[in-house]
Amino acid sequence: MIVAVKKLKLDSFQGHKEWLAEVNYLGQLSHPNLVKLIGYCLEDEQRLLVYEFMPKGSLEHHLFRRAPHFQPLSWNLRMKVALEAARGLAFLHSDEAKVIYRDFKTSNVLLDSEYNAKLSDFGLAKDGPSGDKSHVSTRVMGTQGYAAPEYLATGHLTTKSDVYTYGVVLLELLTGQRALDKNRPPGQHNLVEWARPYINSKRRVIHVLDPRLGSQYSLPAAQKAAALAMQCLSMDARCRPDMDQVVTALEKLPEVKKTYNHPLLVSNTSGSRNSEQMPDLRGRLAFESVKRM
Repeated sequence: MIVAVKKLKLDSFQGHKEWLAEVNYLGQLSHPNLVKLIGYCLEDEQRLLVYEFMPKGSLEHHLFRRAPHFQPLSWNLRMKVALEAARGLAFLHSDEAKVIYRDFKTSNVLLDSEYNAKLSDFGLAKDGPSGDKSHVSTRVMGTQGYAAPEYLATGHLTTKSDVYTYGVVLLELLTGQRALDKNRPPGQHNLVEWARPYINSKRRVIHVLDPRLGSQYSLPAAQKAAALAMQCLSMDARCRPDMDQVVTALEKLPEVKKTYNHPLLVSNTSGSRNSEQMPDLRGRLAFESVKRM
């Protein structure tokens, strides 16, 4: 069995807290679109997490790599990944899990050998609000270019903060551009600010779509996906859809239906809390990034 082993940095207290968060959340939650935590190792000052191995690597690698002869992700696969990542977030936001992910980005979406998407890295995840509370107050953390404006301004974290971040990633999938890139021309450094006027207009959407896609998509499908991204990116959190609504909208795209007709790409969408304790692999693992067991 091939596994991936992640070694946590211990140069700050936050590193240990993030390690504990991953053990707690992935040790309890099970869903086809969440990466599986096989076990953990705590020995002396070492903190390791042992995951299922995802051979295709991260969405970031496939979306932004510009190496010669590198084949970019097709439109159908991009929409497939968008749907499966949305399903993962929808499960986290469900009454069964009640988790706010807080760090959704392309580097945290991993792909297996059949390009099935799974969310990874739960170090910044938080329990959602309980009782009559509408939000969780917390220190602002995450990756620049992805965080929701109200979270940046107040530190108030809700599931709609994740929805905004999902909108950023969906926009990255559509454009093939990073959320924040200072190598782009002035006025285009922030992807959301630059693309917003284009994707707000059905006639102008085509001007920001990834040119590497060629004619793989239908214009109506691209317009619907762009409109969904804009809803997620609403400055007013109350106007954003919830992730269940995002999933429903993506499932209606004809390209997604066509992709899922392939027998190898059909996935189970149910999830659960896992009552079984994660195995403690103390002393059994060499400090390697990938190991056969």
